[in-house]
Amino acid sequence: MKGHGDIMKKDSFDFLNSLMNTISPSGFEEEAVKVWAGRAKTFTDKVETDIMGSSIAVLNGEGSPKVMISGHIDEIGFMVQYISEDGYIYFSTIGGIDRHVLPGQRVWIKTKKGKVLGVIGRKPIHLLEDAERNKVAKLEELWIDIGAKNAKEAKAAVEVGDPVVCAVGMKMLNKDIAVGRGFDDKAGAFVVNETLSLLSGKKLKASFAGVATVQEEIGLRGARTSAYGISPDIGIAVDVTFASDFPLMDKKKTGDIKISEGPVIAKGPNINPKVFHLLVETAKKAKIPYQVEGISRATGTDANVIQMTRAGVAAALVSIPMRYMHTQVELISLSDLENSAKLLTAFVLKLNKGIDFIPG
Repeated sequence: MKGHGDIMKKDSFDFLNSLMNTISPSGFEEEAVKVWAGRAKTFTDKVETDIMGSSIAVLNGEGSPKVMISGHIDEIGFMVQYISEDGYIYFSTIGGIDRHVLPGQRVWIKTKKGKVLGVIGRKPIHLLEDAERNKVAKLEELWIDIGAKNAKEAKAAVEVGDPVVCAVGMKMLNKDIAVGRGFDDKAGAFVVNETLSLLSGKKLKASFAGVATVQEEIGLRGARTSAYGISPDIGIAVDVTFASDFPLMDKKKTGDIKISEGPVIAKGPNINPKVFHLLVETAKKAKIPYQVEGISRATGTDANVIQMTRAGVAAALVSIPMRYMHTQVELISLSDLENSAKLLTAFVLKLNKGIDFIPG
């Protein structure tokens, strides 16, 4: 795959592409975790997988303060729910799915024997009643067709409980803009891994745990358990956020967030004010472009549960601007990924034992 130009090193780009081609709905992240951990093992002191399935890579484990930076590696998807007598597969959702964009999609079903290709079917538009045309199809009105003649043939290939994703990978629109399924939040998991790479060989005072967390899309589950086990002093979630630089987006609701203009640093009650100010100060000093997003509530990201771990953690959220979230064509900027990793690298290098993050 070409198109990254001088935006990203070949090794980094190839890793991102490999990560994006894995199938990793919540609860089925093993394939993506293997790719993530495999690269992390080449430049970190220790990589472990916890009981939930999250991967934790450590640099300078005895340092202080202890900082955890996480990006969730799970994606939205589907699960095989029922196989009919005539061989059609009915499915449930894993995470928040936009049903508008499902009919006509090709899908991969991940089975114990490998990937099975199918398509999401619906009655042709010619045969829909007027009322049906003007509403979103219910899940029970959609099915996956794998070309099976009957239930016996379908069940020989697919089992109830198998995970499903749309059959698309990453593509470049130009040298900076990439589209694909699952950038929410493999983009964040990539940034964490890249930060580990950039910090490798540097003299750290802080202890740094980079984490690829699981099951974020169904309740921030992996970050909750990983943060409890690590017990960090500082915890930063790396996720995606809504860009507002495309038609019909209301900046009065979302703020003014643009693709290719740098990572987004969140500010609000979920965010420790001193960590926020240090991130901004770091970006300014390193001349890294950044944007600020005001979030007046819990962020709905891993930062939410990290903040409330044990007796509390100095939490922050760094986000990558994204268009078309939770669709098959999530769109991000490679330069935003690179600048996010540079920001977090410079931030970790600033940390020392004497820094106080108690508000006030």
